[in-house]
Amino acid sequence: MTVLDVPAISTVELTSSRASPLLVVGPSLGTSVRELWGEVAALLSGQFYVLGWDLPGHGTNRSVSEHPVSMASIAQGVVAAVDRFLAVNGLAHPLFAYAGDSVGGAVGLHLLLEHRPRISGAILTCTGARIGDTASWRERAHLVAGEGTELLVEGSLQRWFGPGFAQRRPDITDTFTRRLLEVDPTGYAQVCGALAGFDVTDRLAEIDAPVLAIAGDQDLPTPVTLLREIAEGVQDGHLAVLPGVGHLAPVEAPESVAELVIAHLSA
Repeated sequence: MTVLDVPAISTVELTSSRASPLLVVGPSLGTSVRELWGEVAALLSGQFYVLGWDLPGHGTNRSVSEHPVSMASIAQGVVAAVDRFLAVNGLAHPLFAYAGDSVGGAVGLHLLLEHRPRISGAILTCTGARIGDTASWRERAHLVAGEGTELLVEGSLQRWFGPGFAQRRPDITDTFTRRLLEVDPTGYAQVCGALAGFDVTDRLAEIDAPVLAIAGDQDLPTPVTLLREIAEGVQDGHLAVLPGVGHLAPVEAPESVAELVIAHLSA
């Protein structure tokens, strides 16, 4: 039997408005939450207290588990990290809203399924109830574990951003390239393993919290069809499609994402 670990998750304060309703945000594979959600968080400051989290071996999280992890165990780690942060800082937020991009969205689906009493509503961007296929994730995990993340840079930039974005914002693509190169290969490979075993397609109908699915119409890894499947599969789902946007909607269209977050959570 494979032993699954609950990974250590690090948290990052993205706004300082601690008296506001809590919004927890999660990253995409190969990114740090501060760069991915920072601009959206700034636009939400004053309306939400935004707390981010980083995947094992990513961003502020230099911890890597000795055992394989699953999407469900990462979700469990996120709840534990949020509770730990709140306790240490004397904060009381028994409920929180959640937003996640790609892997962060997949974790969000497990939060909605297994930690429903804590979640008031969710925004799932550029994700799916299943992402890619098992063989491809296992192959990528094997390559990165052996050779590091450098071999992923070119392909990741092509997958992450819509046409022309890299030319318009080379500063952002340079930052995301550096962060990808800083990712611990073991942590990256473990998250690939979690994606290889991730599929909650048959469980979407169990989700009764309000869910907004945000798609980029230029997103190749998680096209609009996957976000529509989520919106139509949950009990209270809605779909928004952002034109010209690729896989990292919070970076490419922060104003639009922030407006959608406010509208969804206010409703």
